[in-house]
Amino acid sequence: MRSKAFRLAPLWALLLLMVTPVLAAAQDAPPTTEELAESVGKLVTAVDSVWVAVAAAFVLLMQAGFGLLEVGGAVMGKILINVAIAFLMFWATGFALGFGNGNDFWGTSGWFFSSTGFPEATEYVYSASTASVSSLFFFQSVFCAVSLAIVFGSMLDRTKFAGYVLFAIPFAGFIYPVVAHWTWGGGWLFKDGFLDYAGSSIVHLQGALGALMGALILGPRIGKFRNGKPIPIPGHSIPLAITGVIILWFGWMGFNGGSSLLANGLDFADVIVNTNLAAAAGIIGATIGSLLMFKTLDVSQMGNGAIGGLVAITAPCAFVDYWAGIVIGLVAGLLIPVIVVAVEKLKIDDPLGALAAHGVSGIWGTLAIGLFGTAERMDPVLVSLVGLESREGLFLGGGLGQLWVQFYGIAATVGFTGALCAIVFLAIKYTVGLRVSEEHEMSGLDISEHGMFGYPEQFIDVPGAQPESARASSAAGAGSGSTATSPATSS
Repeated sequence: MRSKAFRLAPLWALLLLMVTPVLAAAQDAPPTTEELAESVGKLVTAVDSVWVAVAAAFVLLMQAGFGLLEVGGAVMGKILINVAIAFLMFWATGFALGFGNGNDFWGTSGWFFSSTGFPEATEYVYSASTASVSSLFFFQSVFCAVSLAIVFGSMLDRTKFAGYVLFAIPFAGFIYPVVAHWTWGGGWLFKDGFLDYAGSSIVHLQGALGALMGALILGPRIGKFRNGKPIPIPGHSIPLAITGVIILWFGWMGFNGGSSLLANGLDFADVIVNTNLAAAAGIIGATIGSLLMFKTLDVSQMGNGAIGGLVAITAPCAFVDYWAGIVIGLVAGLLIPVIVVAVEKLKIDDPLGALAAHGVSGIWGTLAIGLFGTAERMDPVLVSLVGLESREGLFLGGGLGQLWVQFYGIAATVGFTGALCAIVFLAIKYTVGLRVSEEHEMSGLDISEHGMFGYPEQFIDVPGAQPESARASSAAGAGSGSTATSPATSS
């Protein structure tokens, strides 16, 4: 009998474990409605904050894409210092100017960002995001860093390192955030109904305007134009450049998808689908354009086609249907080789094609909202947030109303950012100097600016790094100056 009782002991123990939680729960009062709402609110905030922070991390990775697309030791130094200055200046003044409470032109409070004391903007972008203000700061900081990276894509191989630093401070600390405030901070353009979901104009066009002013004030690289004709400078590495494009494409999932600033209550995957369709169409458009203009499949143009499609869909990605996203990307891709050639005919040296991929594509994408935007997609912003009447794109029977707002929003951005960037670059040029000497440009900025070779095995005897014949040839070329150019970039 005793042994039988011992054999039943495990069964009694299991039963006790099952009953104990039930008895404990019976003693606790059920949660109130307020407690349930508070718990749900905390969960929503956590989910929104995680998505925004993860999306921002995707965008930060885009700096690696720019690095591979531009390549070279001096480029890597430029990218590092740009990111550093963007974060620090956005912390000190940028986030306050862009998203602090103030007036319709700029924010006037919240200097030196503090997550516990920052006064949030009254209308933060297009959503009622519950994400933490710290995650929002991180997200907007990496956007600023992307815009800054675009600026220097047209200034490669001939700009003093000090020039990058001195321009980055006012751009990240004042120029970029003021324009961001006009729309994303609830400013005057937002109240007029101007739409730019993720930054075709606010991020990409501003970067391209800085790039244009910098390239004009710098002048072209040595040897780029001979007898009035542009001379191709081959890209350093097509595999690295296209890898850079793919990394940028990946980062765009956070760039556009994360601009919802929330994960709950909005299908951000809808934005991501539109983004990918436009990128794919951009490649097709650039491929067709390359065949028509150059009679060849220019891989660098195809890569820029993907970038152009991504830039163009960045503003309208939440406001147009999928078919329109494809049209927007296709047109952007078709424009890429046309604009690249036009820029060279104007004797503007743009090694990265930033003016085509980020400038013209940014303008086209921003205007496209006024052509293809649907009332169903735009009303949550225009009607619910801004309090305006419902609008629709011109090609959908909505008239010129939204297109006109998009146009003068672009014009205001061009005037403000273009003028201030020109002033800053001219001030740098006539004080500390913007361009390196001819000798330093010919020897390459890796060694003249940073004191080390970006590719040391080509110049230093590293046993086994490359065949003796190739090393001897590189050394002879470097000594004679016949091949002494800085690493070229992709077109």
